[in-house]
Amino acid sequence: MIERRLFPPQKVSRPGRLWLFIGKWSLRILLLLVSLGLLTWLLGSLWYAWKFSGPVSADEQIPPGEAGMTQDIIQTAVRIVDQHREGTRYLRDAHAKAHGCVKAEVTVLPQLDPALRQGVFSEPGKTWQAWVRLSNGNAYPQFDSVKDARGMAVKLLDVPGEALMPSQQQRHEQDFVMFNHANFFVRDVAEYRQNIAAQANGQKAMAFFPSIDPRSWEVRHMLIALSTLSEAPPTPLQTTYFSVSPYKFGSANAKFRVTPDPARCPAYTPPAQNRELPNFLRSALYQQLSTDRQPACFTLQVQRQDASRYMPIEDTSVQWKEADAPFQTVATIRVPAQDFDTPEQNLMCDNLSFNPWHGIEAHRPIGGINRLRKAVYEAISAYRHERNNVP
Repeated sequence: MIERRLFPPQKVSRPGRLWLFIGKWSLRILLLLVSLGLLTWLLGSLWYAWKFSGPVSADEQIPPGEAGMTQDIIQTAVRIVDQHREGTRYLRDAHAKAHGCVKAEVTVLPQLDPALRQGVFSEPGKTWQAWVRLSNGNAYPQFDSVKDARGMAVKLLDVPGEALMPSQQQRHEQDFVMFNHANFFVRDVAEYRQNIAAQANGQKAMAFFPSIDPRSWEVRHMLIALSTLSEAPPTPLQTTYFSVSPYKFGSANAKFRVTPDPARCPAYTPPAQNRELPNFLRSALYQQLSTDRQPACFTLQVQRQDASRYMPIEDTSVQWKEADAPFQTVATIRVPAQDFDTPEQNLMCDNLSFNPWHGIEAHRPIGGINRLRKAVYEAISAYRHERNNVP
């Protein structure tokens, strides 16, 4: 019997066979690359899980050569201040653009756990008068629509006790300096020196890839930096801020966090701002506090170190897990309705210095990045104020 073939085989041309061959091997290569990527991700996750585990020291570990590296960073920071000055006005080397400095009240919880009654939180129910500066993170005042870090600095006033810095004995202040990411994109002073030098030279890629040697690459830290540069919030009063670096908290070590707490204030929905305007975050702040006369509320929290967990002091690129140590509320912050956007107050805001070392021993900053801050903040503050003719 003769079999009828309804669809006789078609002869594939030579170019067609070539494309089939290329397609087949392209698919195989793609699957291989995907498999290698997944394997690399798995091995990397396992390695980081092993590296970032186990107990850590509850004491500072100062590496050799840190003082010399700090002096290099100060010189680079001065160069950045010179590069970014506005005419004859010298700006901060970071967080140069303020949305405003506003008055606030920081009240310790009335029923605070005795274990949390440390330093400025020792007296339950105590209310501190404070200044709060809200800012962008960049060293140059750019449009608010540009992806950037956002900062909050809190200065408690009339704080009794001996100040940490001899030059601050008459000021009686306690500062908390924070920004809107839980961890930093550098681990220590050595990496910070490399990072800031690359940025000052206009070589941002070199900040995380200093050489062709893959062992020197800081891919994880680059990803942290990219996640830090976030879209602007509707208002700086709706953002959570972190100290990133640790401090003493009495005899313990801790990090701080400030979170919005709208339940403590009258209900308020901020009107949408024109995000094409260069200073729409200041406009949002002004709209709520000055035009609509609506206060803003936050909670101030601490996360105490558990040294049996991987909660290192000397590596600010590591986020302390809340599963290892939860944040605990110690105070509330209330920003009342006010008129803050005046030439006099804006000038005062520009000249106001915030430094984690402006404070008392109970909240002494610890770790390499904080030791660096002590030297750099003081040097840059003196440099700016001298050139701006501010006492």
